[in-house]
Amino acid sequence: MDTETAPSRLALSVQRAIGTENRARSPASALIRRWALAALQDDAEVTVRLVGEAEGRRLNRDYRGKDYATNVLTFVYDESETLAGDLVLCVPVVAREAAEQGKPLEAHFAHLIVHGMLHLQGFDHEAPDEAEEMEALETRVLATLGYPDPYA
Repeated sequence: MDTETAPSRLALSVQRAIGTENRARSPASALIRRWALAALQDDAEVTVRLVGEAEGRRLNRDYRGKDYATNVLTFVYDESETLAGDLVLCVPVVAREAAEQGKPLEAHFAHLIVHGMLHLQGFDHEAPDEAEEMEALETRVLATLGYPDPYA
């Protein structure tokens, strides 16, 4: 007998702690939801916070010991029945990376949301085999969304 599983439920909050210029470069909440859901394997409560360089740098320094703004940070708060956590994306860093890599900004944001969502669910890329598994999953999820392989 075939059994279908119910789609995962996502309680999503999007916070925009950014100025006008960065707000114009940030993706719509509906797109963020679409990308997050595509990578979600279980129910989750997630806040996506879009920040500028100062906050991105402070969070990376305070929580990772690295004194620079990075593209995405993932914070897991609860891994019980309903996964809970935050994704923090530094809009100017994401925009700069997309330009440097010759990628559409939307595709780069999609990749980083998927990447962060996978981190929330326990995926990592510290060891080569973990990185291979995570990158393959990211590529598959992004393909279902119509985006190219971010590692090509």
